[in-house]
Amino acid sequence: MNKELEINYDKLVEKSLKHVVVEALKIAAEEGLPGEHHFYITFQTSHPVARISSQLLNQYPEEMTIVLQHQFANLMIGSTYFEVDLSFGGVPQTLRIPYDAISYFADPYAKFALSFGNSEDSFSLMTDEEPEEVKKASASATIVSIDEYRKKHA
Repeated sequence: MNKELEINYDKLVEKSLKHVVVEALKIAAEEGLPGEHHFYITFQTSHPVARISSQLLNQYPEEMTIVLQHQFANLMIGSTYFEVDLSFGGVPQTLRIPYDAISYFADPYAKFALSFGNSEDSFSLMTDEEPEEVKKASASATIVSIDEYRKKHA
């Protein structure tokens, strides 16, 4: 069978799981975060659509993790990215984070986490390369994995 004609189920599943992230962000934008819910979001700062200050980009040239809990404002959900105002060292900044740049999403209160692989069509479990604050936040989280359903490659 021609590989180009195959259905890429990994990519379809990742797209669906990213939609879960978008819907959770929409709830937070429209209604606020209920109870003790809070989000840890790790994203690729070098993504071409990501917009962060040069100071933050210098500090986090590859990846950074943000926390949406009590101190965030102007959370706006777009079709391919979201924007949020956060304060770094007392300086308010607006971040634009494309959904494609997200490599990790967790709501520790709900014990829910999704970890997306580095390639465009890879969804996977967390690895030892995850930032320490992410490991701590997700230590008791349920990780959703599709690995057991994937077609085994020789």
